[in-house]
Parts: sequence; structure tokens; C-alpha cells
Amino acid sequence: MLIFVGLGLYDEMDISIKGLETIKRSKKVFVEFYTSKMMGTTIDRLEKFYGKDIELLGREDIEIRPDKIIETARNKDVAFLCAGDPMIATTHIDLRIRAEDAGVKTRIIHGSSIQTAVIGLSGLQNYKFGRSTTIPRPYKNIIAESPYDVFKNNLDNNLHTLFLLDISDEPMTINEGLKILLNISDKRKDYKFKDNLCVGIARAGSDNPVVKADFIKDILDYNFGPPLHTFILPAKLHFMEKEALIRFAKAPKEILTKET
Repeated sequence: MLIFVGLGLYDEMDISIKGLETIKRSKKVFVEFYTSKMMGTTIDRLEKFYGKDIELLGREDIEIRPDKIIETARNKDVAFLCAGDPMIATTHIDLRIRAEDAGVKTRIIHGSSIQTAVIGLSGLQNYKFGRSTTIPRPYKNIIAESPYDVFKNNLDNNLHTLFLLDISDEPMTINEGLKILLNISDKRKDYKFKDNLCVGIARAGSDNPVVKADFIKDILDYNFGPPLHTFILPAKLHFMEKEALIRFAKAPKEILTKET
């Protein structure tokens, strides 16, 4: 059986008891950290805490050559570890489908996810979020504009937008992500974009997460500290959301009267 185990957000302590016991019982343990990273731990620390040898996989091992994983799981329990919750990443859904097609049973053990953590940390309401999106780094000076389009479509439907940030090389910062969006907004002559509220979150799941809300023009130079970073551009706020942002994210009190 191939068992997908979510490790949580930050370090080796985030795993559920069910996930930990599953790893200990498994005959083989794989892990991947290209879809998301855990900045508060290392492979060595994971191996020591879980009491198992862990084999690190790359993108090609999962997306192009998954046979090793699937065949290993054909006659014994194999734990496939990843940060966050396993099925947030579409590549894991694909791996699960391939395993089932090959006659290998699968199971999921969920972990805490950035999708829910940002809601708890910010005080924004779950049912008011639209589609999330990822901001990639510019490639050969080409800036992908789809994240901006997702934001505008969500805003038209009065829905908040969660922005995940590129981690392929050095993890992108909130400041870098906002500057990419500002570049797109200037290109489209959307000069009011900088007046939108932004909720920045750093190191969710750690003992010292940072949550800061302010208008884009005022938060651009804010120091959020080490990664991982993510941010939300909210749509119109419920009065309770405004109070939560002021209390928990040090948002400017003018949002109580401003139409946001």
C-alpha cells in the first residue's frame, strides 16, 4: 500500500500521531520537498525523530519515473511524505491515480495545510476565499500575469485571494511577490492596486509566525523575516474580519471605516 502522509507546516513536531505511527510501521519511507518546504527541520532531524531512514525524491522521480515508488508499494507498506496536506499538490493526485491504476492500494493521512493556517492566523473567514494562485519568478524577463488575473476575478466576486510564492530556488518573499503584481498593475494602468489591503504571513506553523496587514503601498518594505512567506489580498471585509485583522495582524484602524 502507498500511504500519503502530510507532515504539516514547519518542523518534525507537526505530524499527527496517526502519521507518526504509520511511518514507524512502514517498510520504506520516501519524502519530497519540491512542492513545499519545511523550513524548521532537515532530513536528518526527520529521520532521527521518526526512527526511519528516509529517501529524498525529486520532481522527476514522481512525475516522470514514479515506477520505483509504485512497485515498492506493491507488496509492502510505503510511506510517501510531504509538507502540508498531501493532496493539495496536484502532482500527488496524479501519483495516487497511477498507483491505483497499477493495482496498488492507497491511503491518505492528512496534515495541517497553509490553506487553513492562513485563515486561523489572520482571522479572515474561510467561506469568503476564492481561487488561490502561485506567483512564479520571472523567466527570461517574462512575468506570468495569471496570478493578477486570478486576483481580479476573485475581487469581482467579492472573494479573498491567497497567493502562494515560488520556492523553486530561494523562497520568494512577500515583498518580491507584491512587486511583481505591482509591475503588472502598472502595465495595465491599474494605479489603485497599491491601495488594496494586504495580509502577509511568514513562518506559519512555527512558534513565532509573523502576521501583518497594511495597504500594499505601506507594507512593501516591511521586514517579515525568514521564509516561508505567503499573503492574502482580501475583498470586502466583514466587520468581524476587520476587528480580527486589527487585533491579530496590526492592521491600520482606518479599515474600520474604509470600504475594503
